Amino acid sequence: MLLTISTTHRPATDLGYLLHKNPENVHEAKLAFGSTHMFYPEASDERCTFALLLDIDPIGLVRRRQKHADRTLEHYVNDRPYAASSFLSVAMARTLRTALSGKSNERPELAETAIPLTATITPLPCRGSATLVDELFAPLGYDVTVETTQLDAHFPDWGESPYVHLTLKATCRLKDLLNHIYVLVPVLDRRKHYYVSRDELEKLLAKGEGWLANHPAKELIAKRYLKYRGSLAAEAMARLVAEEDIADALDDAPKDAIEEALEQPLRLHDMRLDRVAEVLKEA
Repeated sequence: MLLTISTTHRPATDLGYLLHKNPENVHEAKLAFGSTHMFYPEASDERCTFALLLDIDPIGLVRRRQKHADRTLEHYVNDRPYAASSFLSVAMARTLRTALSGKSNERPELAETAIPLTATITPLPCRGSATLVDELFAPLGYDVTVETTQLDAHFPDWGESPYVHLTLKATCRLKDLLNHIYVLVPVLDRRKHYYVSRDELEKLLAKGEGWLANHPAKELIAKRYLKYRGSLAAEAMARLVAEEDIADALDDAPKDAIEEALEQPLRLHDMRLDRVAEVLKEA
């Protein structure tokens, strides 16, 4: 699977400072399920493109699941080595951790600046409605292009393949683009390769900070990202709604009330966000 990110911001090679990957070098990293290869197919002042190629070891995946020996064939015959999925998100977290956080020692101002970016992901599974990709990315301000292919050119009656080539274009911060991809690729795939625990809830809220609470499909995103774990999805929604209420209240509340509310100690696990929202609304 391949993820590319391009910019025409000048000098375009400053993208390397934001990704913490030198355009002059090839970068590799070993992961438990395979390896990543990161390189720049083009790097000039006018345009720079970063590519992350994820090479999954299907044999290694089966060997790590020896306890499922009765389903060995299923583990060999699947799309995990080829399609963008939660494996891509894990690879991004391991190799682009600082870029995901939006930190750059060499270009701190640029890290907080919206620049023209184009991202492509291929092949990307889209399990669900044909408009799901647009429903997830368009509300975030992206110009979305989805290229589909037939499942089999020799059998047109079989219809279109569930795998697409996705192109996203927007003028935004790099960290926003990366966090959107990190969250929404597993949502589109809907087949996480690992057990979903409370840690995943915290990851969702952390990576969704600033955008997920206002997303019109936040409930669908929470359910699919958390593999339909009802209790976790319900808690995610409660905390997202509380965050949205606070944002609305901040828009209307007097400055003194805002400062007073923000000075109160917050404990997310105690659901104190609801109380802050109430204080601001009363003001």
